[in-house]
Amino acid sequence: MSTAAELSQNNNVGPVMRQGELAQAVVEAAEIDNPDKIIKVEDKVAYLRIQTSDEMILKRQTIEEMLGRPFSMSEIEIELASFAGRIDTQVEYIRFYHAKHL
Repeated sequence: MSTAAELSQNNNVGPVMRQGELAQAVVEAAEIDNPDKIIKVEDKVAYLRIQTSDEMILKRQTIEEMLGRPFSMSEIEIELASFAGRIDTQVEYIRFYHAKHL
């Protein structure tokens, strides 16, 4: 289990999302859109912590394919409880990253 101090002293980035269909689609999209990364998922019952090191890209098209329906990136904001790192939100993707590395 991660402590607050451990979470702030690493290079992990990614969303913390309320459990549900979109969170599961984001997990699958994270694995597809970041093939060279190890994606870690912590299931906390009510939410999922989805993380990897340094940078994570989530593409709208991939999430749409996982959901099997049209999808707007703004839908993530509704289910996003928190996130690690910095966030860059665009129409076609969301990028979680660190400005500098520990």
